[in-house]
Amino acid sequence: MSSYKQKLESVIHANGKKPKELYNAISAAVMEEIEPRLKAVSSGGRRASYLSMEFLIGRVVYANLFNLKLLDETKRILADNGLDPNMFEQIEDCALGNGGLGRLAACFLDSAATHNLPLDGYGIRYRYGLFKQYFDKGFQNEIPDNWTNFGDPWSVRREDERVRIDFKGQSVWAVPYDMPVIGYGNNTLNRLRLWKAEPLTGQEFNFDEFNKQNYDAAFSVKNQAEAISAVLYPNDDTDEGKRLRIKQQYFFTSASLQSMFRDFKANGGDFADFHKSYAVQLNDTHPAVAVPELIRLLIQENLSFNEAFEVTQKTLAYTNHTLMAEALEKWDVELFCSVVPEVYPYIVMVQNELGYFLHKKGIDGGARQIYNIIEEKRIHMARLAVFGTHTTNGVAQLHTDLLKSDTLKEWHELYPKKFLNKTNGITQRRWLALCNPELSQLITERIGDKWLTDLSELKRFEAFKDDSNTLNRLNEIKRLKKEQLSWHVKFHEYGATLDLDSIFDIQVKRLHEYKRQLLNAFSILDLYFSLKDGELKDLHPMTFLFGAKAAPGYYRAKGIIKFINEIAKLVNNDPDVNDKLKVLFVQNYNVSYAEKLIPACDISEQISTAGTEASGTGNMKFMLNGGLTLGTYDGANIEIVQNAGEENAFIFGARVEDIVKIAPKYNPKEIYETNPRIRRVLDTLIDGTLSDESGFMLKELYSAIVGPAYYGRDDHYYLLLDFEDYVDAKLKANNAYKDRQNWAKMCLANIANAGFFSSDRTILEYAKEIWNL
Repeated sequence: MSSYKQKLESVIHANGKKPKELYNAISAAVMEEIEPRLKAVSSGGRRASYLSMEFLIGRVVYANLFNLKLLDETKRILADNGLDPNMFEQIEDCALGNGGLGRLAACFLDSAATHNLPLDGYGIRYRYGLFKQYFDKGFQNEIPDNWTNFGDPWSVRREDERVRIDFKGQSVWAVPYDMPVIGYGNNTLNRLRLWKAEPLTGQEFNFDEFNKQNYDAAFSVKNQAEAISAVLYPNDDTDEGKRLRIKQQYFFTSASLQSMFRDFKANGGDFADFHKSYAVQLNDTHPAVAVPELIRLLIQENLSFNEAFEVTQKTLAYTNHTLMAEALEKWDVELFCSVVPEVYPYIVMVQNELGYFLHKKGIDGGARQIYNIIEEKRIHMARLAVFGTHTTNGVAQLHTDLLKSDTLKEWHELYPKKFLNKTNGITQRRWLALCNPELSQLITERIGDKWLTDLSELKRFEAFKDDSNTLNRLNEIKRLKKEQLSWHVKFHEYGATLDLDSIFDIQVKRLHEYKRQLLNAFSILDLYFSLKDGELKDLHPMTFLFGAKAAPGYYRAKGIIKFINEIAKLVNNDPDVNDKLKVLFVQNYNVSYAEKLIPACDISEQISTAGTEASGTGNMKFMLNGGLTLGTYDGANIEIVQNAGEENAFIFGARVEDIVKIAPKYNPKEIYETNPRIRRVLDTLIDGTLSDESGFMLKELYSAIVGPAYYGRDDHYYLLLDFEDYVDAKLKANNAYKDRQNWAKMCLANIANAGFFSSDRTILEYAKEIWNL
């Protein structure tokens, strides 16, 4: 791309200082160079395919320019022409994901391309992604997220490669849009293929209905087709919502398999050997319908069921991302058949095959119930995924151990060699080099730049743990990142200001009860009351930052957001404490916001109940940027402290084995009634201390903890059990921060020992041990 400078300067002169026009023109100039290679991606050799409902890509322009080694040159040319090098921060995030599941998928694609692995992603090209979040009187509100508002120059529509998807009473086109996945500093180009649902040719518009002045009916077929790829995770608390979820899952799974079949046929392949050309990874149970669909497609190619099932098992592998039974998808048989009745007979065939297999193992009668794919008129998608694939993997060592010993215990006993651990990882190119160039420069000055493609090189940085110059630089960089975040917050949060001398205590992740944002909120109130009562004399100022979106139908999670915003209003407006405490819940948290928050973090809140978080990847991003973990012994937190040393983190709370013993007799109401601190905090939910215009949200949170809960067990995630230990750990961290030199040494220990948590390492393990690439 030697002519890039001339092209870029030409683009600037032609488009002036308009960010939207410049963004599209610069992106188009790059795509012009790489698009021919993108078209040829699928040819030759065995390829891996990653099927995922989510790809949380974020803003792609900087990442693509960085991987092409054009970012510094681009910023320099923009600056030379009087333009802000960061002008493209106005571009919308490509937010086609909700949290760690989708961000992990994006990291994997980046790592595979960087290490020359043939891996393509397959998902849905959602029209509106998740949603944009804003607060009104502390309540979450949602508006559509039009992520293509600035255009989408990085996608190429492949009209000639569309495939037909048939549902009961509806047929649609699945039209692929290909996005390049560019390897860092090499010539590897993989693709992310996202499917858009469109009406069949001739069904876009009904003239007869329009002429009858039935205007809604005239567009109904088009609207029903486009609804399939309209929104990520539509609300599914009704049967119609559930049908749309099933449609989405089958839509992209079938389209992706059909696309592979088309390429396989073009290369003259024998379908009995399909698995020799494709390794397909199912990212959670959402694409588990691939098991019966692949069998169906193979039988259409004249394979017998036995042959098709064998090929399917050899082709597919399954990643489990949850330990919670309620999150392991189950579909009502009647509901499933109302959407894709042609697929159900193949699930029955797989169930029958499972019956034969269990009989050979001596498992008959009622003993089969815990294995049955079809049980009590429901289809158990996790069971389908385990039986229909060759490998099932967890995503952190504790998670995998619990899959084997609890969640999927019976399957592990049947297939002990089928279960593997693949601890998640993150790409250091986005989560260090791009989002924290100042820290990247320091590391490169000390140890060179090999860490960009081999993060284990960071271990060499540990040699500087006693070098005062390096430690001072770390503190200076952290302050600079706080300043940058402060400017961003001031612009995006209606003029809110941050105390740069305070500890930045940050919890940013999907809003869910098990992640325990509510526990964090309780601890802030406890600190508030202690300050008001004069019991805390030497607290270093703390700024508590939250970022999270609650699913639109998850009302308890929305109540937690309201609660935290009410705490912020209470604390921030109290002159007795607001020089010591500040609380801010940022709006519309996304990847780009994370790139500002994570490098500025002092304390990383990773406080899920032990045994509930599969892995987490936010914990790894904070660690890589020198944020110290305040967390439980859960998910990848365990491996973080094993690598960095428990003395360089703040670990608290009951462990899995403790909870197992406590659970049968756990009584949160008794704790509430006998602990004045806890009672005082919880009473703010019902005593009028905080406003609740809804009249029920905060009261429902109170009932969820003290009882009786409207659903689930009282204090299901053991907040009161861990409360005092958590507050003590938070105060311990606060006290440790006062020794700035030693704190910097702890930060360095985390950075230097983050090498294991690269998605480069994870994806190379998948390639070698699961996909056999």
